[in-house]
Amino acid sequence: MKHNPNIGWNVECSYRELPETFYTVVEPNTVSSPQLVLTNDVLAISLGLDEKQLHSKEAVAVFAGNEKLEGIEPIAQAYAGHQFGNFTMLGDGRAMLLGEQLTPRGQRVDIQLKGSGRTPYSRGGDGRAALGPMLREYLISEAMHGLNIPTTRSLAVTVTGEPVLRETALTGAVLTRVASSHLRVGTFQYAAARQEVEDLRALADYTIKRHFPEVESASQPYVALLEQVIKRQASLIANWQLAGFIHGVMNTDNMTISGETIDYGPCAFMDSYDPQTVFSSIDIQGRYAYRNQPGIAEWNLTRFAETLLPLLHEEQAEAVKLAENELSNFAMIYGSAWLTGMRSKLGMFNKEEADETLVKDLLTIMKEHQADYTNTFRSLTLGQQEEWFDEPDFLEWKKRWVDRLQRQSEDAQAVELLMKQYNPSIIPRNHRVEEALQAAEAGDMQPFMKLLEVLENPYAYTVEQEEYVNPPEDGATFQTYCGT
Repeated sequence: MKHNPNIGWNVECSYRELPETFYTVVEPNTVSSPQLVLTNDVLAISLGLDEKQLHSKEAVAVFAGNEKLEGIEPIAQAYAGHQFGNFTMLGDGRAMLLGEQLTPRGQRVDIQLKGSGRTPYSRGGDGRAALGPMLREYLISEAMHGLNIPTTRSLAVTVTGEPVLRETALTGAVLTRVASSHLRVGTFQYAAARQEVEDLRALADYTIKRHFPEVESASQPYVALLEQVIKRQASLIANWQLAGFIHGVMNTDNMTISGETIDYGPCAFMDSYDPQTVFSSIDIQGRYAYRNQPGIAEWNLTRFAETLLPLLHEEQAEAVKLAENELSNFAMIYGSAWLTGMRSKLGMFNKEEADETLVKDLLTIMKEHQADYTNTFRSLTLGQQEEWFDEPDFLEWKKRWVDRLQRQSEDAQAVELLMKQYNPSIIPRNHRVEEALQAAEAGDMQPFMKLLEVLENPYAYTVEQEEYVNPPEDGATFQTYCGT
């Protein structure tokens, strides 16, 4: 198909410059009667696409996986990963990379279809996805973008006109995902497992060129690559913790080199504050619980560092020393980012030695009273009252906090403004997300679109956001499943 030039596609596929072992060329898996469910017009414009043309037959055919982008052969990427600690060889089992869009601002971003059908890496699966999970990823990823947390984005959701068979027959759908790239820790693990050093070097050089061009001229560029990835991931995980976000499946194949959040399967936001919170039905041991996320990130980064050892130094012992030196910085970088964020959430402009104790004491009190994580900070921001704010332990803490704020030069108005910038008025509450998805699956997109709209700017504190503020009245626990 000749593509409508008015759509604005401007694609290449630099990934194919890598050795062929890193990908497989795939043919589109056509579907019978694709229909567009929704598009992300604001994102489309930033990509250089004409949002009005996204509803054309040509665009829908691309989003459904029926047509290639002109001149580009789609590929499925190969990678490996530690899944709940167990290493396995993997790859895009239900996704294909259409190409890389070159944006008007000179950025290069992946355009990937998720749920587009079988690939050589499908391992017996059908390669398809259902409407609910694809809408869920669209909603949560766009909410994360609104929260200023680095993330992959969602450009479109298309139904295929064909059912997918799970426990029951579900509506088939494809998500068009946008990412800085889909390079993962698992991509490097795949290269390392094959023990082809030159392939590994090609991957590292490609990664530096694409994401970290500033380190190309460094005296030790591969050490600098490790340093930069550690910094980005430490910052990302701090952002997750500050927002009460639980990824749920921090396998190494779900950890990007770019520092973006990827794969919104069994993820959710905490209601009541509890560091042991787990949402994933299969995480029986709590490996990926909220409190464990920083440690798991460090573990994953250690696996990344191991893959780079042949490039860090020709002497194994020296390579290990260089890697350990960089990895030793993770806890400090993460801790600094987290504490800086917490200071802002509590209206602190300057630093005092006792700040970390003040923050951790509040979290201890919140856990004791099963306090809602988001609404505690929201109420502190607005000067509103939570039911447990009259308890002696909180009143004692509040006095210390007020005294702390009075020791800085900024006035109450400045404090409130700072807190509003770092404490969202709303998050994607699990029960509201499920309500919206159930309605969408039944054919009513209105609740979904309304929720999506109020989540676009969670720091706005608008009247429209008020109805989405509260946790579920019955205090019901929430569980997610792989594929959701």
